[in-house]
Amino acid sequence: MFNGIIFNQGLITKFEKRSKGTNIFVKADLKLSGKDLGVSVACDGVCLTLIDIKNKIMEFYLSDETIQRSKFKFLKINDKINLELPLRFGQKISGHICQGHIDAVAKIQSIKKIDKSYLFDFELIKKERANLIDKASICINGISLTISKVTKKGFQVWVIPHTFKLTNLSSLKKSSLVNIEIDILSKYVRNYFNEKK
Repeated sequence: MFNGIIFNQGLITKFEKRSKGTNIFVKADLKLSGKDLGVSVACDGVCLTLIDIKNKIMEFYLSDETIQRSKFKFLKINDKINLELPLRFGQKISGHICQGHIDAVAKIQSIKKIDKSYLFDFELIKKERANLIDKASICINGISLTISKVTKKGFQVWVIPHTFKLTNLSSLKKSSLVNIEIDILSKYVRNYFNEKK
């Protein structure tokens, strides 16, 4: 489990295609060693298992399903991704509960700098738009953010300078794709009422 507060980014150094899936190599300054193999790491919001680490380069396995469901199929060498280590029992949750299970990929429609903050406008597939709620939490590339407005084609979020600087949102532009995990409470509540019908 994660909380969407990002302090680290990683650089993709290599992809290795397997018979099923792909191994991805990410260089980052995380406090991990060979003793931590098997730990979960949120990589741009996707929960991946650390299978090897050498000289600060972490290796993860991407299943074909993960590749198809996320934006990982579009990533390239030298792209930066947001990283978060899993929460420990009793640790403070500063964002919201994130599982690392991606619901969809969204496209940036526009980025506007207003004063010192940034207004991002995203387009989301119709199937997932039904789960959006004004002022609910949403995880974008692993970042805990708040939906400021649900729009006809998707939603908007405000990003403060601190978050913009510490994450890969600063490298994105119009038409860039992002991983989306909709708030688990929003999904469960909607599913509950759908079953009541």
